[in-house]
Amino acid sequence: MTAQTPDRAVRAEPGALILRSAPPVPTAAVLLLHGGRADALEPPPYLNLPALRMRPFAAATARAVRGRDVLIAEVRYRHRGWNGARADAAQDAEAALARLRDRAGPLPVVLVGHSMGGRAALRAAGDPLVRGVVALAPWCPEGEPVDHLAGRRLHLLHDESDKVTAARESWEFVRRARAAGADAEGITMPTGGHAMLRGAGLWHRRTAALVAGLLSER
Repeated sequence: MTAQTPDRAVRAEPGALILRSAPPVPTAAVLLLHGGRADALEPPPYLNLPALRMRPFAAATARAVRGRDVLIAEVRYRHRGWNGARADAAQDAEAALARLRDRAGPLPVVLVGHSMGGRAALRAAGDPLVRGVVALAPWCPEGEPVDHLAGRRLHLLHDESDKVTAARESWEFVRRARAAGADAEGITMPTGGHAMLRGAGLWHRRTAALVAGLLSER
Protein backbone atom coordinates (compact mmCIF):
# COMPACT_ATOMS: atom_id res chain seq x y z
CA MET A 1 0.00 0.00 0.00
CA THR A 2 1.45 3.35 -1.00
CA ALA A 3 2.22 5.70 1.87
CA GLN A 4 0.65 9.13 1.90
CA THR A 5 2.68 12.32 2.08
CA PRO A 6 1.39 15.61 3.49
CA ASP A 7 1.47 17.50 0.19
CA ARG A 8 -0.51 15.16 -1.99
CA ALA A 9 -3.40 12.73 -1.97
CA VAL A 10 -2.87 9.11 -2.94
CA ARG A 11 -5.31 7.21 -5.07
CA ALA A 12 -5.97 3.90 -3.35
CA GLU A 13 -6.31 0.52 -4.97
CA PRO A 14 -9.84 -0.89 -5.05
CA GLY A 15 -10.64 -2.40 -1.68
CA ALA A 16 -7.67 -0.88 0.14
CA LEU A 17 -7.91 -1.29 3.89
CA ILE A 18 -6.39 0.67 6.77
CA LEU A 19 -6.09 -1.82 9.62
CA ARG A 20 -6.89 -0.55 13.12
CA SER A 21 -6.94 -3.90 14.90
CA ALA A 22 -5.61 -7.05 13.25
CA PRO A 23 -5.43 -10.20 15.41
CA PRO A 24 -3.32 -13.03 13.95
CA VAL A 25 -6.36 -15.23 13.34
CA PRO A 26 -9.49 -13.06 13.26
CA THR A 27 -12.88 -14.66 13.78
CA ALA A 28 -14.94 -11.64 12.69
CA ALA A 29 -14.41 -8.21 11.16
CA VAL A 30 -15.76 -4.67 11.24
CA LEU A 31 -15.25 -2.38 8.25
CA LEU A 32 -15.77 1.37 8.64
CA LEU A 33 -16.76 3.57 5.70
CA HIS A 34 -16.53 7.34 6.06
CA GLY A 35 -18.53 10.05 4.37
CA GLY A 36 -17.76 11.94 1.19
CA ARG A 37 -19.43 13.99 -1.52
CA ALA A 38 -22.11 13.40 -4.10
CA ASP A 39 -19.70 14.08 -6.97
CA ALA A 40 -15.91 14.28 -6.80
CA LEU A 41 -13.49 12.18 -8.83
CA GLU A 42 -10.33 13.28 -7.04
CA PRO A 43 -8.96 11.03 -4.29
CA PRO A 44 -9.69 11.95 -0.68
CA PRO A 45 -7.22 14.53 0.62
CA TYR A 46 -4.39 13.72 2.98
CA LEU A 47 -6.18 15.56 5.79
CA ASN A 48 -9.55 13.87 5.37
CA LEU A 49 -11.95 15.03 8.08
CA PRO A 50 -14.72 12.49 7.29
CA ALA A 51 -12.19 9.69 7.73
CA LEU A 52 -10.89 11.20 10.97
CA ARG A 53 -14.46 11.35 12.29
CA MET A 54 -14.64 7.55 12.11
CA ARG A 55 -11.60 7.00 14.35
CA PRO A 56 -13.56 7.31 17.64
CA PHE A 57 -16.06 4.78 16.30
CA ALA A 58 -13.19 2.38 15.60
CA ALA A 59 -11.82 2.91 19.12
CA ALA A 60 -15.22 2.45 20.77
CA THR A 61 -15.83 -0.71 18.76
CA ALA A 62 -12.44 -2.09 19.75
CA ARG A 63 -13.30 -1.57 23.41
CA ALA A 64 -16.71 -3.22 22.97
CA VAL A 65 -15.20 -6.38 21.43
CA ARG A 66 -12.09 -6.53 23.63
CA GLY A 67 -11.01 -10.10 24.22
CA ARG A 68 -12.49 -11.28 20.93
CA ASP A 69 -10.41 -11.73 17.78
CA VAL A 70 -12.11 -9.04 15.71
CA LEU A 71 -10.34 -7.34 12.83
CA ILE A 72 -11.24 -3.64 12.57
CA ALA A 73 -10.37 -1.70 9.43
CA GLU A 74 -11.31 1.42 7.51
CA VAL A 75 -11.99 1.29 3.80
CA ARG A 76 -9.83 3.70 1.79
CA TYR A 77 -11.71 5.13 -1.20
CA ARG A 78 -10.26 5.74 -4.64
CA HIS A 79 -12.48 8.78 -5.16
CA ARG A 80 -13.90 11.40 -2.86
CA GLY A 81 -17.43 11.20 -4.30
CA TRP A 82 -20.22 8.73 -5.01
CA ASN A 83 -20.34 9.89 -8.63
CA GLY A 84 -23.79 8.93 -9.82
CA ALA A 85 -24.28 5.54 -11.42
CA ARG A 86 -20.60 4.74 -10.87
CA ALA A 87 -21.31 4.37 -7.13
CA ASP A 88 -17.57 4.46 -6.48
CA ALA A 89 -17.78 4.16 -2.69
CA ALA A 90 -20.02 1.09 -2.99
CA GLN A 91 -17.56 -0.47 -5.43
CA ASP A 92 -14.76 0.14 -2.96
CA ALA A 93 -16.80 -1.43 -0.14
CA GLU A 94 -17.46 -4.51 -2.25
CA ALA A 95 -13.80 -4.76 -3.22
CA ALA A 96 -12.81 -4.44 0.44
CA LEU A 97 -15.05 -7.37 1.34
CA ALA A 98 -13.41 -9.43 -1.41
CA ARG A 99 -9.95 -8.45 -0.16
CA LEU A 100 -10.94 -9.35 3.40
CA ARG A 101 -12.23 -12.73 2.24
CA ASP A 102 -8.91 -13.42 0.49
CA ARG A 103 -6.98 -12.38 3.60
CA ALA A 104 -8.95 -14.09 6.35
CA GLY A 105 -11.55 -16.39 4.83
CA PRO A 106 -15.35 -16.27 5.19
CA LEU A 107 -15.65 -14.22 8.39
CA PRO A 108 -18.85 -12.61 9.63
CA VAL A 109 -18.58 -8.89 8.91
CA VAL A 110 -20.38 -5.81 10.22
CA LEU A 111 -20.26 -2.65 8.12
CA VAL A 112 -20.34 0.75 9.83
CA GLY A 113 -20.85 3.69 7.51
CA HIS A 114 -21.47 7.42 7.88
CA SER A 115 -23.35 9.52 5.31
CA MET A 116 -22.08 8.44 1.87
CA GLY A 117 -20.33 5.58 3.65
CA GLY A 118 -23.69 4.51 5.09
CA ARG A 119 -25.09 4.36 1.58
CA ALA A 120 -22.07 2.34 0.46
CA ALA A 121 -22.45 -0.05 3.39
CA LEU A 122 -26.12 -0.63 2.63
CA ARG A 123 -25.34 -1.21 -1.05
CA ALA A 124 -22.62 -3.74 -0.20
CA ALA A 125 -24.66 -5.57 2.43
CA GLY A 126 -25.83 -8.25 0.02
CA ASP A 127 -22.38 -9.85 0.18
CA PRO A 128 -22.60 -13.24 1.94
CA LEU A 129 -20.00 -12.16 4.50
CA VAL A 130 -22.12 -9.29 5.81
CA ARG A 131 -24.06 -10.01 8.97
CA GLY A 132 -25.39 -6.50 9.44
CA VAL A 133 -24.96 -2.76 8.95
CA VAL A 134 -24.86 0.18 11.33
CA ALA A 135 -25.55 3.26 9.20
CA LEU A 136 -24.90 6.67 10.77
CA ALA A 137 -26.83 9.63 9.35
CA PRO A 138 -26.85 7.72 6.06
CA TRP A 139 -27.54 9.11 2.62
CA CYS A 140 -30.60 7.13 1.51
CA PRO A 141 -32.02 8.81 -1.59
CA GLU A 142 -35.38 7.84 -3.00
CA GLY A 143 -35.25 4.60 -4.98
CA GLU A 144 -32.14 3.21 -3.31
CA PRO A 145 -32.20 -0.59 -3.87
CA VAL A 146 -33.31 -2.83 -1.01
CA ASP A 147 -34.05 -6.24 -2.55
CA HIS A 148 -30.52 -7.52 -1.76
CA LEU A 149 -31.04 -6.89 1.97
CA ALA A 150 -33.33 -9.81 2.80
CA GLY A 151 -32.11 -11.53 5.95
CA ARG A 152 -29.73 -8.71 6.93
CA ARG A 153 -29.81 -6.83 10.24
CA LEU A 154 -29.81 -3.07 9.69
CA HIS A 155 -29.61 -0.27 12.25
CA LEU A 156 -29.99 3.25 10.86
CA LEU A 157 -29.19 6.05 13.32
CA HIS A 158 -30.22 9.61 12.52
CA ASP A 159 -30.75 12.94 14.24
CA GLU A 160 -33.91 14.46 12.79
CA SER A 161 -32.30 17.92 12.87
CA ASP A 162 -29.66 16.77 10.33
CA LYS A 163 -29.45 19.40 7.56
CA VAL A 164 -27.23 17.39 5.18
CA THR A 165 -28.99 14.04 4.88
CA ALA A 166 -32.66 13.62 5.73
CA ALA A 167 -33.78 11.39 8.58
CA ARG A 168 -37.16 10.93 6.90
CA GLU A 169 -35.37 9.25 3.99
CA SER A 170 -33.65 6.89 6.43
CA TRP A 171 -37.01 5.96 7.98
CA GLU A 172 -38.49 5.38 4.51
CA PHE A 173 -35.51 3.20 3.64
CA VAL A 174 -36.10 1.17 6.80
CA ARG A 175 -39.75 0.68 5.80
CA ARG A 176 -38.81 -0.49 2.30
CA ALA A 177 -36.01 -2.75 3.58
CA ARG A 178 -38.41 -4.45 6.00
CA ALA A 179 -40.83 -5.08 3.13
CA ALA A 180 -37.93 -6.70 1.26
CA GLY A 181 -37.20 -9.08 4.15
CA ALA A 182 -34.55 -7.23 6.15
CA ASP A 183 -34.59 -6.98 9.94
CA ALA A 184 -34.28 -3.20 9.91
CA GLU A 185 -34.78 -0.50 12.52
CA GLY A 186 -34.48 3.25 12.61
CA ILE A 187 -33.01 4.80 15.75
CA THR A 188 -33.69 8.46 16.43
CA MET A 189 -30.68 10.15 17.98
CA PRO A 190 -31.47 13.12 20.26
CA THR A 191 -28.70 15.39 18.97
CA GLY A 192 -25.55 15.44 16.89
CA GLY A 193 -26.57 16.79 13.51
CA HIS A 194 -24.82 15.32 10.51
CA ALA A 195 -21.29 15.30 11.90
CA MET A 196 -22.46 13.62 15.13
CA LEU A 197 -20.36 16.00 17.23
CA ARG A 198 -22.80 17.18 19.88
CA GLY A 199 -23.49 14.18 22.09
CA ALA A 200 -20.70 12.34 20.26
CA GLY A 201 -20.14 9.91 23.10
CA LEU A 202 -23.66 8.55 22.78
CA TRP A 203 -23.16 7.97 19.05
CA HIS A 204 -19.90 6.12 19.73
CA ARG A 205 -21.28 3.97 22.55
CA ARG A 206 -24.51 3.06 20.80
CA THR A 207 -22.73 2.16 17.58
CA ALA A 208 -20.20 0.00 19.41
CA ALA A 209 -22.94 -1.80 21.33
CA LEU A 210 -24.89 -2.49 18.14
CA VAL A 211 -21.78 -3.85 16.41
CA ALA A 212 -20.96 -6.09 19.37
CA GLY A 213 -24.53 -7.35 19.41
CA LEU A 214 -24.46 -8.17 15.70
CA LEU A 215 -21.21 -10.08 16.11
CA SER A 216 -22.64 -12.05 19.05
CA GLU A 217 -25.55 -13.40 17.05
CA ARG A 218 -25.40 -16.92 15.72
